[in-house]
Amino acid sequence: MSVLMRLLNRRFIYFTVVIMLKSFLAWFVVFDEGPSIMTMVTEIPFFWAVFCIIEWLAGKRKLLYYMITNLLMTLLYFTVLMYYKYYGIIVTYHALRQADKVTQVGNSTYSLLDPYYLFVFLDILVLAAIVYRPKYKSIRQSVSMKPVNKIGLSVLFVVSVALCLFNIWPNRASMNENKQAEEMGILNYEVYTIFADTSGDEEVIDKSEITQDAINSLKGVQVPANPKYHGAAAGKNVIIVQMESFQDFLIDLKIDGKEITPNLNKLAHSIFHYNNFYTMVGQGTTSDAEFVVNTSLYVPKHEAATDKYVAKQLPSLPKLMQANGYTTATFHTNSVEFWNRKELYPALGWEHYYDKQFFGDEDHVAFGASDEVLFSKSLEELKKMDQGDKPFYAQVISMSAHHPFDLPEAKNRIDLPEAFDDTIVGDYIRSQNYADYAIGQFIDGLKASGLWDDSIVLFYGDHQGLSLYSLDGHEQDLLHDMIGHEYGYADMFNIAFMMHAPGVTYPSTITDTGGEIDILPTVANLTGVSLKDQVYFGQDLLNNTSNLLPMRHFLPTGSVITDSNVFLTGKAFDDGSNYKIEDSTKTTDNPTTQPQYENALKLLQLSDSYVKQLPDRK
Repeated sequence: MSVLMRLLNRRFIYFTVVIMLKSFLAWFVVFDEGPSIMTMVTEIPFFWAVFCIIEWLAGKRKLLYYMITNLLMTLLYFTVLMYYKYYGIIVTYHALRQADKVTQVGNSTYSLLDPYYLFVFLDILVLAAIVYRPKYKSIRQSVSMKPVNKIGLSVLFVVSVALCLFNIWPNRASMNENKQAEEMGILNYEVYTIFADTSGDEEVIDKSEITQDAINSLKGVQVPANPKYHGAAAGKNVIIVQMESFQDFLIDLKIDGKEITPNLNKLAHSIFHYNNFYTMVGQGTTSDAEFVVNTSLYVPKHEAATDKYVAKQLPSLPKLMQANGYTTATFHTNSVEFWNRKELYPALGWEHYYDKQFFGDEDHVAFGASDEVLFSKSLEELKKMDQGDKPFYAQVISMSAHHPFDLPEAKNRIDLPEAFDDTIVGDYIRSQNYADYAIGQFIDGLKASGLWDDSIVLFYGDHQGLSLYSLDGHEQDLLHDMIGHEYGYADMFNIAFMMHAPGVTYPSTITDTGGEIDILPTVANLTGVSLKDQVYFGQDLLNNTSNLLPMRHFLPTGSVITDSNVFLTGKAFDDGSNYKIEDSTKTTDNPTTQPQYENALKLLQLSDSYVKQLPDRK
């Protein structure tokens, strides 16, 4: 106890060392170079500025406020660790809006946790248990009342704040958020993001300048006078199936001679299969995929579209199809409140939605009824809709293969080699094998009912399932053996996309680059629906062979996918890196150009400005 007393009497130094050790852990996990002398230069001034305020203002409760500060900074570093493990970026205050989702997706969150992370809380528990017992009241008072040098404290505060500003100011222009945090210091970066968002510096482009011609020019899109397949499926139903976490490397994948996705393999070889198709989601993941597909707009920078954009009168595919004589409906086995879909769905203009209240919770997998229940009950509703006097547009959203891929044993339909046991890769493969089985039943049902021949049917993965940032060495080796090269950025964001359109599609693997944002204009072309009065940022995949896909949230601002590379921004364009889309290897061949980079940024700015100036939803 006497040792603890001596340490606490040097509270400034004691808490500096304790919090510094926690920051070292965060830097070790998040930054490639790990902690260094610069870690102390960037992090310690922030501690000291806060400690100076405590010494000035806390009176007789100094020790309590030090401990509260320790707890808050520990929670922040811990959150940085957990968020990075999935998203690959530094968490900011924007994610606090999604804090309630942690309890709803508990298993998914806990699966990212390395047990040693919890040691960051050990000192807090031990110190609270010892010091705040009644018999140690004298220790608390002694530590709190230890005199300070007011002049020295003032000098230290000014120097600390100056160092914080010195760390922040030169790095404001960096495009790469992770590099910003590394150069500024994690705590400085967190404060900077708050002030950067409230400063209003981002230019809003006048809506008169946001035209389809301007967008097409930035993307290099040439709109043909007579587009191929225009109206080729006019009057057909439209069914879009969003497949949870389904990545393209699963197609034709075999392990020990066993097909992982036999039904989707068969499908991919019988219709159009786009094997260079990419997710475009942000913080809202699955709900962002719904948003992008149905609006052909980019997601907001730091927030889920379901939070940022649902108050606006959004142009959308459901509204477009309804205006052209279609009935619209969306199907999802989760509660409509999750990801704020209760607001998203009216904003998108869906006439009907079916959620947990319709599907129930029978045969529970992940967060609701299984994919078998989803597709079985959805199919019956689609049959009823098909009996009406109007065609329909329906979106069906699967969920059983959701991270952390905790598939019930009774649903496991494949035996994998022992090397896959107790790995996220093995769990992912088993879950997707089951999801494939359920989709196979749905496809058979569509064909048996005649809906297949009377419908455009699209299948796409919503987002990555295996995050590059959370795989351990063994899991990376398993993926290397499966796909034949080191798992990288292109593999992670490359989702499956398959398209069936009666009289149009045939067995073909298409290597043209595409993204979720391209689905709306592609469907519009097939159905002959005019987009003359609608702004959209995607392109018709049937009439364009080149693409430019700005990326957000999971990659640094300014990152873009082109026909040949995934480009990751450095501090700016000049120190960015290119990775081949065919094998994710770093390359200097056929690099992304500065005009492509600048055009991608301009497209994001146009999209942000466009949504901001839309009328509010009544």
